Amino acid sequence: MTLSLRHLLGSAFLALTLVLGATAGVYWLTLRYASEVPVPALHRLILAAQEGETERNHAFVQQNLDAMAVKLGEMQAQLTRLDALGERLSNMAGVRDLKLTPSPGIGGARPAMMPPQNLSLGDFSEKLVALATQLESRNDMLGVLEAKLFEEAVNKKMIPTMLPVAAPYNSSTFGKRVDPFTGQIAMHEGIDFLADQGSPVHAAAGGVVVFAGFHPQYGYMVDIDHGNDLVTRYAHQSKLFVKDGDVVPRGRKIGEVGSTGRSTGPHLHFEVRFRGAAQNPAKFLFPAQSKQAVAQAK
Repeated sequence: MTLSLRHLLGSAFLALTLVLGATAGVYWLTLRYASEVPVPALHRLILAAQEGETERNHAFVQQNLDAMAVKLGEMQAQLTRLDALGERLSNMAGVRDLKLTPSPGIGGARPAMMPPQNLSLGDFSEKLVALATQLESRNDMLGVLEAKLFEEAVNKKMIPTMLPVAAPYNSSTFGKRVDPFTGQIAMHEGIDFLADQGSPVHAAAGGVVVFAGFHPQYGYMVDIDHGNDLVTRYAHQSKLFVKDGDVVPRGRKIGEVGSTGRSTGPHLHFEVRFRGAAQNPAKFLFPAQSKQAVAQAK
């Protein structure tokens, strides 16, 4: 027989393959029938391997639970701050029927009766679902408060509730009166504020100037459109500081008190008109002033 190098390498590879196959078969048979073969040492080895794997898995799961528990605590702290913000917003908006938590404070000493316990996966899932429900409820409540505050802010800026001139009292109210020029009973469609010549006149609410000029009866006057068919009129002024088309904010100086037009002396004639019909300005001005005085008194 003649053996070449190729034959020797092939024989070695075949022998190695047989050895590896036999080893794998023995290993598989050992693991497959280990529980049935009464070998205590082998049983202890397998149990030790299983316990080690279980401990590693438990440690991994517990580590992740601890990290998620820390995150849950942060979310609960954010919810507490959200509750406090909601209470402040509800007080600002004057909404009393929204029930948030009575107090955002959380604290206490370490428990002495029972040692602290780690959260289980079921406990964590339950608390996470409850927290998500609470956050959704708080979000809805704050949405209602935001809409309420926005509505009040718009109404405050667009409804004439600010006194147009700093006057101690008015010389003539809205309603029927004796006309000072004719001596007859006539309808007075505004309020006359008694003020000194040159006193500043301010816009009672924000809006757009639709007329700024001279009128034969009202003298130098300004009409401001506040939207929703609501217009205010400022008459008998001596000077005007706005023109047609100007957008004026609430409190903007639009002129100065005078006695132009059909007037007996320096004063500001102030009107509020809704869809062209004269309204009593006192319904807009003086309730707002009363609320402001009550708020300042508190």
